[in-house]
Amino acid sequence: MRLGLRLTTAAVLAIALLVPFSLLAVLVVGGWPPLRTADAGVTDALHTWALAHHGWRDVTVWLTNLFAPNPLRLATLVLVAWLLHRRARRLALWVVTTMVVGGVLGAVLKLLVGRHRPDLLEPVARAAGFSFPSGHALNAALTAGVFVLVLLPVVRHRWALWAGAVTVTVLTGLSRIVLGVHWTSDVVGGWLLGAAVVAATAMAFTRRGLDSVVEKGVEPEIATSPSTDA
Repeated sequence: MRLGLRLTTAAVLAIALLVPFSLLAVLVVGGWPPLRTADAGVTDALHTWALAHHGWRDVTVWLTNLFAPNPLRLATLVLVAWLLHRRARRLALWVVTTMVVGGVLGAVLKLLVGRHRPDLLEPVARAAGFSFPSGHALNAALTAGVFVLVLLPVVRHRWALWAGAVTVTVLTGLSRIVLGVHWTSDVVGGWLLGAAVVAATAMAFTRRGLDSVVEKGVEPEIATSPSTDA
């Protein structure tokens, strides 16, 4: 697939995946009453549960710290180092590009939307900065995406890889809602944006269709040519 066509396909895919994110962002900025009601209802229910279950609350704090943006970025640096060791420089560049693009977009959108975090009478945790989209959810989706699409060609049980990625992403997002530092729509927005960035950058870097990328990873050759530049 020629570069122009690849970039066009990536742009179309990014737009398709960004549509639900953009719609959600518009509803957040506009303060759509049904969304505010739903967000408040989930937050109240989970916050009440967290106050009543101190043990599970502590587990949630541990999870949210374990899968915070900085530890996840460190994990991707380890992945990049491994790829460079295998001389898969192009694949390492894709990982770095995906994480940087996603991180910058998330930071800029937080400032543009300027949504405040939940203000609870008995907070069990605190977080600084604006709320939408959730940085934890976004970085979890980005990290899970790059790990899956890099490691698909070299793992035997792909279902376990996908299951682990989904579990980390979902638990990270849920931990932010349980702790009362993000609205549900913040987390969903982070997931959607992360998926859009991973899909768009993967399509821009590869010469194959999205179905093939999801099945075989960004660079299937990494499994058979560890000593050559991917």
